[in-house]
Amino acid sequence: MTVLEAIAARRSVRDFADTPVARETVEQLLDAAVQAPSAMNAQNWAFGVIQSVDRLRELGERARVAFVAMLDAQGMTGDFRDHVADPSFAPFYNAGTLVVIYAIPGPPLGTINCALAAENLMLAAAEAGLGTCWIGIAGPFLDDAVVKGELGVPDEYEAVAALIVGYPATEGTPPTKNPPQVLYWQ
Repeated sequence: MTVLEAIAARRSVRDFADTPVARETVEQLLDAAVQAPSAMNAQNWAFGVIQSVDRLRELGERARVAFVAMLDAQGMTGDFRDHVADPSFAPFYNAGTLVVIYAIPGPPLGTINCALAAENLMLAAAEAGLGTCWIGIAGPFLDDAVVKGELGVPDEYEAVAALIVGYPATEGTPPTKNPPQVLYWQ
C-alpha cells in the first residue's frame, strides 16, 4: 500500500471485531507515530496504551458522564447531547485498544506535534488493515488531573489525542470529501 492509498483507505471506525490487536502491532504503530515531524524536532510527545477491555469500558463510561456534565454546564441541548447522554453510548465503541498521545510541556507547538504523530499512527494502522477513530469527547476527561494521576501521567502533560484502534467489524463507507478550497495560488 502506498502512502496515498493509506490516506484514501483511512476511515474513522466505530464498529470493531473482538479480535485483539497484538502488542507488537501497537508497538509498530507507536514507532510510526514518532516518525512524525515536530517543531524544532522537539518530539515532545508521550503515549499511554490501554488494552484491558474492562478498563476501557470503565474509562469510557466515566468520560461519557464527564462530557455530558460539561455540555450541560454550557447549556448545550439537542441531538448530539442526547446521543452522548444515552447510557448505552460507548465512547470507545468497544475497541480493544486505546492510545492516548500527550504533549510534554516546554517546546513549542506540542499540540500540533502530537496531532502529526496521531495522523502517522492512523495511517500506519490503515496500512496494517486496522481501523482507528480519534475520540474527541474523551480528551477533556483524560486530561483531568485525577485521571492522569490514576494513569501515572505527570499532571503537566496535556492529553491531545485519544485514538481507538482495532480490526473493523464492518466495511466503512468512504465519506465524501470536498475538493480543496484554494484561497490563493501566486
